[in-house]
Amino acid sequence: MAADAPSQDNLFDLMDDAPVDAPADAVERVNELRATLQRARDQYYLEDAPELPDAVYDSLNRELADLENQYPSLKTVDSPTQTVGGGVAEQFAPAQHQHRMYSLDDAMDLDELDEWLARTREAVGHSLSYCCELKIDGSSIALTYDRGTLVRAATRGDGSVGENVTANILQVKDVPRHLSIESGAMGFSQPIEVRGEVYMPRSSFERLNDAISLENDEIMLYNAEIDAGERTGRKLALKKSFANCRNAAAGSLRQKDSSVTAQRDLATFIYAIAETTQLGVTSQHEFLEWLRTAGFSVNPNIRVVDSEAAVHEFCKNALEHRGDLDYDIDGVVVKVDDFAIQSELGFTAKAPRWAIAFKFPPEEKTTILRNVAVQVGRTGVLTPVAEFDPTTVDGSVVSRATLHNYDELARKDVRIGDTVRIRKAGEIIPEVLGVVPEKRPAGAQPYHLPTTCPVCGAPVERDPDGVAMRCTGVECPAQLQRNIAHFVSRGAMDIEGLGDAIVEQLIAGGHIASPADIYYLKLEDLKTLWKSGERAATKLLGAIEASKQNDVYRLIYGFGIRQVGEKAAKVLARTFGSLDALMEADEAALTDVRDIGAVTAENIVHWFANPQSRHMIERLRAAGVNFNAAGTQTDDRFAGMTFVLTGSLTLFTRAEATEKIESFGGRASGSVSKKTTYVVAGENAGSKLKKANELGIPVLTEEQFQEMLA
Repeated sequence: MAADAPSQDNLFDLMDDAPVDAPADAVERVNELRATLQRARDQYYLEDAPELPDAVYDSLNRELADLENQYPSLKTVDSPTQTVGGGVAEQFAPAQHQHRMYSLDDAMDLDELDEWLARTREAVGHSLSYCCELKIDGSSIALTYDRGTLVRAATRGDGSVGENVTANILQVKDVPRHLSIESGAMGFSQPIEVRGEVYMPRSSFERLNDAISLENDEIMLYNAEIDAGERTGRKLALKKSFANCRNAAAGSLRQKDSSVTAQRDLATFIYAIAETTQLGVTSQHEFLEWLRTAGFSVNPNIRVVDSEAAVHEFCKNALEHRGDLDYDIDGVVVKVDDFAIQSELGFTAKAPRWAIAFKFPPEEKTTILRNVAVQVGRTGVLTPVAEFDPTTVDGSVVSRATLHNYDELARKDVRIGDTVRIRKAGEIIPEVLGVVPEKRPAGAQPYHLPTTCPVCGAPVERDPDGVAMRCTGVECPAQLQRNIAHFVSRGAMDIEGLGDAIVEQLIAGGHIASPADIYYLKLEDLKTLWKSGERAATKLLGAIEASKQNDVYRLIYGFGIRQVGEKAAKVLARTFGSLDALMEADEAALTDVRDIGAVTAENIVHWFANPQSRHMIERLRAAGVNFNAAGTQTDDRFAGMTFVLTGSLTLFTRAEATEKIESFGGRASGSVSKKTTYVVAGENAGSKLKKANELGIPVLTEEQFQEMLA
């Protein structure tokens, strides 16, 4: 998955420049796939909270590659198919890798593995020996040693620049601080960078989640005492357990506080090195033995084989026994063993030609469906959720799985009491694949669509031309809490102090039933919610008052209009200048706005036409909330310009710089392309700066950028 994948801005640039050999529908699909894959990469690498299943990601990535191969002019250097890794989070310093960290091409089945084996054999002209290794499902790490001493640890990042996590890796017990004398590393003239995977053993993962569960039990008891009047203060939020070992490892490695990492039982397997010339080894298996001698943890399940049949045997055996291991694996890595032949085969833009990852199919389990619950989302969408007997899938115990929507539920004909097939290929929420018909109990009845919302009792209706079922209740409590949480979030009205627990208490106490009610809260409504009482309440009221002066784009985004994200809200605010002008815009005027499509325009018009929406807006107006865009009419000096921010900025935060660019009519993009006007480079700028220089894009220092703002 990569940080330098194209931003949404660049995706539209691709459409503008689409060559004649690419039909419009192919260009549109490429843009859609790249946007989806980039969001999945950000969730996976930067947020440690993936939502897209691994199998789905692989399928979409494969579809994108096929389209790019069919229409070569659509292939770009920053496509997800051509890049690796993730970005660098702001809380970590960037770390330049000694040599690029590549990804691996995937073989999704044995036929694709055989194709790679045949292609590799033909390229060399003779049979080969292969080193077969288990593919550890953890978080990639690069360890740099200078004369045998650990000097730096870095995540993979975008393959060229990662995150410096040295302080945290020092908390991992099996990472050697100093390499053994036998390794000879003390005499190396240049630093070495070894690579591997940080993982959390399954047994440790279970203990961690058990500890979180026990802590949550104590929190629930504490909150119950507050409800009973036996204790004063505000309620505590429950802690979130980890979904799987990979997320637990990645989240633990990227802690701001290294003492938290120390409490997590992380471990490593090392299996690669950036440069082998100093080691005096000639093959992968010799190198692995050197790693053991040096003091690194090396996975014992490694085999050097001389036939393609033996490669098959290793893969099948690994798949059969994956459940016996105390760590997660998601495949087998097959490498040409001989380093000289590896050098001869070389690399593509993304991956070595001498190695491939054979990906295991998602693990499937069967269990008994006990109930179909209904989950009501922030926008009122009703999602059916299967509840079944707990079962272990891919290393974690699950008892709930999404059924996606009611059309999908009907298609699979899922019934209470059915034996269902489930899988969880690394995603957070498993899915129900289908039923085992021969095990269906007698008398099992088909599931009937709900006609009313299970939370508020309001009628449920189907979206026109869609599959979603929605609650029509404007004041549905299920939607209300989520609506308010969104309204006060950082990207929206940014009201610090209004966390989920406080919002929940305010709703339960009858103090708020609409986002507008926030601006009518009084001191007496709030002061009993915290131990500090009046002081905390006064601080929150100050934050609420300050939010009234926000740019109107925050308000537009905070409304939670379907398909209107933060970027679209900014575009709408800049285009119309005020909320009143936006409210009066028809669909034709809205679709004339860049990045606003017909469906989004229809959603906007319908939302503002709703009497409840109008009533809320008038109450916000009466409370003194700003309805105007900042600087929209006064300065368009950056009109038509696209800026890219890279490196560590000291004079501005990225958010501040982006807001300045957009307030002057410019666009802030996440990646460099030929349409980039300027790159603003802070300290330790990496691949984006390099690409700007290659393309001849003007590069500004922070000081030069500041002068342009004056």
